Amino acid sequence: MQKSSLQVPQSYPPCFRPNTQQSSDQILDKCDDRENEEDPFPVIDLRRIDLEKLEDACTDWGLFRLVNHDIPLTLLSELHEHATRVFEMGFESKQTLFESIPTSVLSYFWGTPALTPAGAALYKDNNHQKEKDQGAVNYNWVEGLNVPLSQSTQLPLDQHPLLRDLKILLEEYGVHQSRVAKSIFGAITQNLKLNEESECYLSPSTGHLRVYRYPRCFYDNPSKVWGMEVHTDSSVVTILNQYEVGGLQIHSEKDNAWIDVKPIPDTLLVHVGDMMQAISDDKYKSVKHRVRLHRERERISIGYFVFPEHDCVIQSSKYRPFTYSDFRAQVQQDVKTLGVKVGLSRFKSNENI
Repeated sequence: MQKSSLQVPQSYPPCFRPNTQQSSDQILDKCDDRENEEDPFPVIDLRRIDLEKLEDACTDWGLFRLVNHDIPLTLLSELHEHATRVFEMGFESKQTLFESIPTSVLSYFWGTPALTPAGAALYKDNNHQKEKDQGAVNYNWVEGLNVPLSQSTQLPLDQHPLLRDLKILLEEYGVHQSRVAKSIFGAITQNLKLNEESECYLSPSTGHLRVYRYPRCFYDNPSKVWGMEVHTDSSVVTILNQYEVGGLQIHSEKDNAWIDVKPIPDTLLVHVGDMMQAISDDKYKSVKHRVRLHRERERISIGYFVFPEHDCVIQSSKYRPFTYSDFRAQVQQDVKTLGVKVGLSRFKSNENI
């Protein structure tokens, strides 16, 4: 376990190294952490998927824990170890290293989870420098690696053994995640009674991995600082691996409360995303979530995101026909002009506005 220290790691981007390093006892936000209660989230066994239980999980929570996923624990631990070593490189060294690699193949980002299709960090137009001047509270306190799995084999990393080894591990992990996603989507297809034309709704070729590092928070007013602000994922499904350190919170509509999603060894978390909400005619809800920071420990997580085929038209009684490419373009435009993702409401059909 990492110890609290007055020294801010030089591996952190400069905006995560404020001049003041005072600690604070202020609560980050009011939430229901259910510290002494049984874990409330449904559990799905991938080897024996219970369709009724899966239906309830997608409808009531938009999230479930996944067990018996058959991903080797050694692979998960090695991924965490290698990712940690990459993130612990000095910030300037990381920038120099990743500037030599095409962002469309492997990109390094910080301060925002929004990326362009080419893998570059996306900020609100004409406001990035202003945010730098105003300080760290205008950033998401996160840095990460983005790896489109269809492109990962093109990485010329022989001169960078650490990245080369991480790439090999991520490729192996991506194969497992594709398998898991197809199994889950196959079961959901049965529940929603989708026809054969819906096969394009999930395309493993679109899958990509993001490895996130959430730094320790040294800011003297941590209630203003978030690892990741409230959002929904644009994916069909997202599969998340939390490693040891918590921070993820999901919003429960039925309880009207934020609930901590604590790490549980050898389990994965599956999120329903925006595309699945549209596919299900709003029966399944794209789960709202956020990440808060820890004062004593960094948090590493790995997310797998998978989408429909780019030219696949999503047909829904709630939304006008659109492709994921249409959706992504609109999200990108909103982030650039408004600074936030608007999401599915942009595509509501006239009778559902």
